[in-house]
Amino acid sequence: MKVVLLSGGSGKRLWPLSNDVRSKQFLRVLQDEEGQMISMLERVWRQLDQLGLLSDTYLCASQAQIDVIQAQLGDVSVIVEPMRMDTFPAIALASTYLIREQQEDDIVIVAPVDQYVDSTFFKALTELPRALDESHADLALLGVKPRHVSNQFGYICVDQTNAKLKNSFQQVACFREKPDLATAKSLIDEGALWNCGVFCFRLSYMHKLLHNRNLPVSYREMVEHFADMPKRSFDYEVVEQAQSVVVVPYEGMWKDLGTWDALAPELDVEFVGQGLAASCENTHVINELGIPIVAKGIRDVIIVASPDGILVADKNQVADIKSIVKEISGRPMFEERRWGSYRVLDYQTLDQDQEVLTKYISLRSGANISYQKHALREEVWTIVSGHGQLALDGRIVPVWAGDVIRVCKGQWHAILAESELSFIEVQRGSELVEEDTVRRCLTWQDIMNHCAVVAR
Repeated sequence: MKVVLLSGGSGKRLWPLSNDVRSKQFLRVLQDEEGQMISMLERVWRQLDQLGLLSDTYLCASQAQIDVIQAQLGDVSVIVEPMRMDTFPAIALASTYLIREQQEDDIVIVAPVDQYVDSTFFKALTELPRALDESHADLALLGVKPRHVSNQFGYICVDQTNAKLKNSFQQVACFREKPDLATAKSLIDEGALWNCGVFCFRLSYMHKLLHNRNLPVSYREMVEHFADMPKRSFDYEVVEQAQSVVVVPYEGMWKDLGTWDALAPELDVEFVGQGLAASCENTHVINELGIPIVAKGIRDVIIVASPDGILVADKNQVADIKSIVKEISGRPMFEERRWGSYRVLDYQTLDQDQEVLTKYISLRSGANISYQKHALREEVWTIVSGHGQLALDGRIVPVWAGDVIRVCKGQWHAILAESELSFIEVQRGSELVEEDTVRRCLTWQDIMNHCAVVAR
């Protein structure tokens, strides 16, 4: 059995913390048993580790998310999506990847990575292969037994005329996507379950499905033609078209923390960051800025401040925040990378189509930025704290707090942090975009080897 965790998209319902590269599963807003702030991704990864499932677990994520995944989890198995699509192309990509390495008869379980669950959820996942075997169905799903009436989830309707088989799974009759509250109550009364986006199938089933639809069946072809795949959900494209689907009911803890009103009750502290709250009730403050926030005498409010913006809202009015902020665009102001993180301090457009971008960059001790060059911009680095080594056009020299380095257009450059190191980077050029980066070496050892050859 293999487990594939879908990393998902931007999750802008948690604006202003989440953005196009910093999705909700990467936000460190939860606490572990020791009081350390962790992300949803880190929490799920630890739960899988406790059950001994990590060796058979893969993440499926976009290229933009690779750095933050490595920063939070280290070197893990990631199936990289060439571009952000929907769940059907993502699962098809993962299936062709696994077919290349596994037997077609192997079973795969696919689940979202951003669900808030306890260990019983993952134990329930291990029941799906047995349900698939015993039922001889095309797909086995996990359905959450509803705890209240909700119009925020899709519903799995079960066949009431067909008794439970082996008391472990039921035949699926149909699906209803986010019905109104009255319909949702009627569905629950009839035994319907919440659809939590968990699918179980054999690789051979996906291989045959892709072949019958004249879609790529090899991993190489899938990567090459990924942009041409149907941009639809796996539910619509596969599950609702399958001839036989069963569902395993799950009665344990399961929450979708996709909105601030859902996430707030799971926050173990009411104030994160600089500042304080006085005489407040049911109020949560998350402050990522370097200035204090003071809240006084308010109730049922969520306050979130990040470099991307500031949200102040009644907790009962945040469900539609994604539609409200959809017109707000711009570059991400904070990113977590495999080597550390950066925060945008300022951005300006000057005359003659020149742009200036100022970042505060922090590197973890022992981490390095890749050996790279830019064609459209120059950079000036001012080392603020720490010490390390600088690689610049084949030369490696030590750098310390107070040093200033100029990187011209076309110069190869990298930096290694020998202690925790921070510096201010000022970029100036005609177009300040990530695409204007050519990388040669990723590890510092490779960079040293390259520089040693160049110096001869």
